[in-house]
Amino acid sequence: MFSFLNAMFESLSDVSTSPWFYLIIFSVALLDSVVPIVPSESMVIVGGVAAGLGDLHIPLVIVIAAAGAFLGDNMSYLIGRKASAFVDRRYRRTEKGANRLDWAHSQIEDRGGPLLITARFIPGGRTLLTLTCGVTHQNQRWFAKWVGIASVIWASYASMLGFIGGKTFEDNHAMAFGVAFGMALAATGLIELVRHFRKRK
Repeated sequence: MFSFLNAMFESLSDVSTSPWFYLIIFSVALLDSVVPIVPSESMVIVGGVAAGLGDLHIPLVIVIAAAGAFLGDNMSYLIGRKASAFVDRRYRRTEKGANRLDWAHSQIEDRGGPLLITARFIPGGRTLLTLTCGVTHQNQRWFAKWVGIASVIWASYASMLGFIGGKTFEDNHAMAFGVAFGMALAATGLIELVRHFRKRK
């Protein structure tokens, strides 16, 4: 198992040394906002590791990842807005559906900005929330402001996780990737744990 992981991380190191990897980071960050099965955090972490190893530039990794995430979130919002009439008709056929739509609208109204920041760290959650913001016709300038903040925080977090791993283990690329992904998994686990206990409370 260790030899397999070592080989995988070494191959990541080979791929991420190319300047074309900036384009991969941007594309994946953009697509992940619309299609949540695309692993954007992983690509940004790999970019951060490559920057820590001296192959890429960390400010550029952060800016490109944030730009991709920002544009992707706005695409998701616009898709939701275009589909809003269809979604509204479908959900308001029943009282339960209408209540769900009204609940989503009220949650965004009450907790909107911070909710958009939190959702950016939840796989699938960001897509659902950005689509819902479009469906419920939230103000686009307000939405763009908050997803802009969320994108910068998210890109900085993922990039710096990788960068720290790359800087700490410059002589062992496989270890650098392993530590960075381990830190990301630990952070994700902590976020999910906090969400679980808050939901129970």
